[in-house]
Parts: sequence; C-alpha cells; structure tokens
Amino acid sequence: MRALLANLLLFGAAMVAAPYLGPLWHALFPEVSRPVWDSPGWFSLLGEHLMLSLGATLIAAILGLGAAILATRPAGRALRPLLDAVFSLAQAVPPVAAIALSLPLLGFGAAPTLLALVLYAALPVMRSAVGGLDAVPAPVLDAARGTGMGSARILAQVELPLALPVIQAGLRVALVLAIATTAVGAVAGARCLGTPIVTGLANGNPSWVLQGAIFTAWLALIADQALRLGLGRHSG
Repeated sequence: MRALLANLLLFGAAMVAAPYLGPLWHALFPEVSRPVWDSPGWFSLLGEHLMLSLGATLIAAILGLGAAILATRPAGRALRPLLDAVFSLAQAVPPVAAIALSLPLLGFGAAPTLLALVLYAALPVMRSAVGGLDAVPAPVLDAARGTGMGSARILAQVELPLALPVIQAGLRVALVLAIATTAVGAVAGARCLGTPIVTGLANGNPSWVLQGAIFTAWLALIADQALRLGLGRHSG
C-alpha cells in the first residue's frame, strides 16, 4: 500500500511539475521550439483518459460476463466455440483499425475509441469468467440444488461468488489493456493522454510524444499495481 501511495503521489507531482520542465526538455531536444506540452492541461487529459478506459472496461465486463454465463449454461454450451471465436476476432482487430473502420459511422471523438477499447478488452473478461464458472466444483452445485435453490439463485449465490477471484483477474487485465490502449483514441480526436503523442508525431515534436508516452505507461502501471494489491487482499 505504501508503494502504491508513493507512486500515486509521485505521478501527481510529475503532472503538476510537467509545465515547468521546459529547461529539461529543451536540453534533451534543443531543436524543438516548444518542448513542453501545455495545452490542454495534463489533469484534463488524465480525467478524460480515465473516463474512456473505465467506461470501456465496464461495458466489456458486462458483455464478457454475459457471454460467459450464456456459454456455461446447459442451453448455451453449444454456442461456446462461436462466442469464443467472435470475442477472439474482436480482440484480433487492431484498435487503430477498429477506430478507422468505425469513423464513417460514429464520427470523430470518443465514440470510435470507446468501441475499439470494448472490442479489445472483452475477451479476457469472457475467458476468465468461463474458466471461473467451469471451476466451480460439481458437488457444491449438487448440494445447492439439493437445498431447493433454482438456477438463478445458484448462479448468483454460489457460482459467481466462487468464480469471483478468477473473474477479477480478467477484469484487471482488461482495465490495464484499456488504460494502455486509450492513447490510440487520439488519432480519432478523443482527448486523452495520447493527444500529445499524436500531436507530437504530426508536428515532428518528439518531446511531446515522449511526455505523453511516459504518463500513459505510468498510469497503466499504477492501475496494475492497485488492482494487484486489491486482488491480493481479497484472496488473502
């Protein structure tokens, strides 16, 4: 916990200090006339980055968990190969390609980015949920049926609680993937920590690219650290 808090404080301090690091970036990139990213502010980009990644993870969690429940029910087991293929294909499409293909329909902004992130993050949720639900011991299910519990109650009160640690692991992977990939949305005009990266590439400004990449990777590492800590406490 102390390491996580220290990392968060250091991350926040770095964002506060970022607009004042002109001499550092000028020394690293003396050929760049504007080496420091200053518009829009880092905290504004951080907020929109988190909204996109968390929103996409929530939608991916709903879709992935719903598909896993369907695939593990007797009536839906025949659909498991199809569902796995569809979710695998969705993740196989590069986020940049998904954004480009959806632009004519959704336009520029957050919408195509959200779609690409959901497609990319749904597979680990679905597979972890399927694995967790399949791992529930058959004697436990038989005992629940013996007490008169119906299918819905068994799912809600027995299967999902027992499968929760495995499902949480899939959610952690999905969230970290979403946070790391959200930066790609800047190519479609979504405001996020990838905005300096895309703007820097377009203007030949490597210092902006590096600043955006550092904060994006750092945020993903913090999210992974926080989720590992939370899952470790839960399993303990």
